[in-house]
Amino acid sequence: MTAPRFYCPPPLPFGDSFELSPDAAHHASRVLRLRNQNIVHIFDGLGNEVQAVISKISGKKVVLEKAQPYRSNRESNLHITLAQALCGSEKMDWVMQKATELGVAEIQPVQTERSVAKLSAERAIKRAEHWRNVTIAACEQCGQNRLPHIYSPQEFSTWLAHTRSLPGSKFILLPQGNATLHQQPKPKDKVTLLIGPEGGFSTAEAQLAQDVGFNSIRLGTRWLRTETAAMASIAALQTLWGDFNI
Repeated sequence: MTAPRFYCPPPLPFGDSFELSPDAAHHASRVLRLRNQNIVHIFDGLGNEVQAVISKISGKKVVLEKAQPYRSNRESNLHITLAQALCGSEKMDWVMQKATELGVAEIQPVQTERSVAKLSAERAIKRAEHWRNVTIAACEQCGQNRLPHIYSPQEFSTWLAHTRSLPGSKFILLPQGNATLHQQPKPKDKVTLLIGPEGGFSTAEAQLAQDVGFNSIRLGTRWLRTETAAMASIAALQTLWGDFNI
């Protein structure tokens, strides 16, 4: 049975006793019903992981000891940046969670013409913190030790202006895309994947992306929901060039 995993902000403790954060302690004691001497794993979101033993559970406190380095590598060998058009809050949470589970390294929310969600600067900060918590929980579940980097939401045209110099392959998913992923050469560096909102990209947005170097691709003959399109594309990338090894 896989040991429970909890996020701990760096630096990770080694050897000394330490307490889990209140949220992690609640999950360990009230949800997972862990007990003294149970083994748990702690990761720092930067790729490091330790194994420790619960020495005390009392009320809202969970104390760990005997923390030792634990070697694991569950990160994908393919560096994927998902540029996701803002969509409804539940859908966006789902995208954040599942993209993390599938091994995405970076997530860039973008505001497009047809984005349902419209975020003010204040709301954007709050949503970014919420999304970080979503990805932490996803990493705890899936075993990944690196948290994906979540960038602040940007206007579509503003973000595109900075992508001309991005290294690696750049793809925009369109129903009328010119080619399939299978027809693309293997990326030599990073991959940036651009996914539209519920109503799709406008004609002008799609053209603008292609003008700055994004190759238009399609997935089959069916129209996919934005959250489905993102996950299907990431899975296809991991299958072709990543760590799925199918």
